[in-house]
Amino acid sequence: MYTNTPSASVSDPSTYQSYLQGHTTAICTLGVGEPSKMSKEEFVKIDKLAVLDFARECKKAGVKHFELLASVDINSKSMSFYLRTKGELVEELKALHFERLSIFQPSMILTPNNRYGLSQAIVLRVWPLLKPLLGGRLRKYRGIPVSILGQAMAKNISIEAEGYEILQWDEFYAIANQ
Repeated sequence: MYTNTPSASVSDPSTYQSYLQGHTTAICTLGVGEPSKMSKEEFVKIDKLAVLDFARECKKAGVKHFELLASVDINSKSMSFYLRTKGELVEELKALHFERLSIFQPSMILTPNNRYGLSQAIVLRVWPLLKPLLGGRLRKYRGIPVSILGQAMAKNISIEAEGYEILQWDEFYAIANQ
């Protein structure tokens, strides 16, 4: 239990420091649920800059393993603003030289509850039906239940490894089922 510690604030990375001391791994799932509902500037501020601030504070605190919830097909050269921004973020995280950098790249995260309205309700119903069509190289686009993704992120911490790794649908299930 933390006492006499200011609350962590996404906009003030110095407030993370007391929470990070003594930890060797950090998991970052910070991001906007519906990026299309905000300006590009707000999206970058939260999904890229705030994550980088957190990662820098983690590095200062001695965190060796950084896990990031990202997205499938991210690429710093992408034509898609969303995928390019996420790709740029990963490139900057690589430059921090964590001993281990784990990038989780789900396609559609299937949640038990609809949080965003009609469009998500449709996606949550239809996406699982696409699974048989998404084989071979398309497997990475299969929807992943949030519970499996969470298990994979948590269990990945205890796997001995170093360097940069990208984890997608097949790896999520392999790690979660360990």
